[in-house]
Amino acid sequence: MALAKLGVVVLDCPDPRALAGFYAGVLGGTVEGAGEWVDLKLPGGQALAFQQAPGFVPPKWPAPDASQQFHLDLVVEDLDAAEKAVLELGAKPLDAADRSRTWRVYADPAGHPFCLCAS
Repeated sequence: MALAKLGVVVLDCPDPRALAGFYAGVLGGTVEGAGEWVDLKLPGGQALAFQQAPGFVPPKWPAPDASQQFHLDLVVEDLDAAEKAVLELGAKPLDAADRSRTWRVYADPAGHPFCLCAS
């Protein structure tokens, strides 16, 4: 049984609406939102999200010493149970989560960030 299901892939960037517009041109879909967070609703129900990242530095590829500028949002039914499970699997917490939030941030064993998000 899977612990979580993939919610949305989030791309950090300097201008979320502009980058969402680019991907809408590539993939189709509808751009929704403005400001620091923009969603691209794709045909078939999938989505990509774009988050404003102050001080954004584009990734260098291939460059093992540079950030790749993305994170995964994983939707879970029970944040506390999912947190316990990912920590047991080797995840590391990346922030002191406010327990009233509906999301928590971790790094996978290789250091890539991801969020557990309440469904």
